[in-house]
Amino acid sequence: MKRALMLAAVDPGLGGVLILGDRGTGKSTAVRALAALLPERRAVAGCRFACDPDDRDDLCAECAAAGPRSLRVVRVPIPVVDLPLGATEDRLVGALDLERALTRGEKAFELGLLARAHGGFLYIDEVNLLEDHLVDLLLDVAASGSNVIEREGLSLRHPARFVLIGSGNPEEGELRPQLLDRFGLAVDVGTPATVAERVEVVKRRTAFERDRAGFAAAWSKEEAKARRRIVVARKALEAVAVPDAAIERAAQLCIALGTDGLRGELTIIRAARALAALEGAAAVGDDQIRRMAPSALRHRLRRNPLDDVGSTARVEIALREVFAS
Repeated sequence: MKRALMLAAVDPGLGGVLILGDRGTGKSTAVRALAALLPERRAVAGCRFACDPDDRDDLCAECAAAGPRSLRVVRVPIPVVDLPLGATEDRLVGALDLERALTRGEKAFELGLLARAHGGFLYIDEVNLLEDHLVDLLLDVAASGSNVIEREGLSLRHPARFVLIGSGNPEEGELRPQLLDRFGLAVDVGTPATVAERVEVVKRRTAFERDRAGFAAAWSKEEAKARRRIVVARKALEAVAVPDAAIERAAQLCIALGTDGLRGELTIIRAARALAALEGAAAVGDDQIRRMAPSALRHRLRRNPLDDVGSTARVEIALREVFAS
């Protein structure tokens, strides 16, 4: 789980992370803690959407009209925005600003969570319980990279590119296949099985509750170290070589598992390249392919009701067969 979240921070183009597992295993805690590890990013000063000045094709209407030379650049934190399970459509995409409409007679928009999440992460806890109409909205925005608000004869389009992070307990419901396919990586989190791990969790939780500031100070060096790793990996990402042999391995795996489309190969390669950058490797090798294949493919496999073998085990079997050849 932690590795998948760090890889999504290194390469936001991975497509997000789905975390499934038992209740009380720290899924939400890990995602919300990611905000402390993220470096700052460049943004246009005063822009409501914190547009990236280097991405000329993804500027809002105001920034595009101003011209590149007049844009003042500042550094802002990368946002991690929570989407509450009971959120309305207006809360997600935006709505008319009723206060300004009633007090001033002006028609203006109140921006939604998608605008706040632009350039960062959108986190959905209990994602498998999300209402279908919100799922449809997320799929549309994720595919287009922009959000359109249309209310009372007014229309506003703004960039909305974000990394989607979802968590949930699979026993409480399944995800729609369309949404499941949008996640780049999927990981399972289980309850710790050893006494030592459980004791350590309880001790850390108790220490945090007794002295939150002291606990944060004690782990500040580790957080700074993780943040530096992400910053260095981001800069090194484009320089990581991807040999044809690595792409062939990924293709062989997907063929062996019968995955639909080509997202499997693309995700394996992107994740393996991000892992190589995070670990300081100059090129993607068999080791990175092996380690990222389960997370990239486990949620893309067709279900076989006559097969008792789980998706992770099927990926492991395919890995042994492909790498033995």
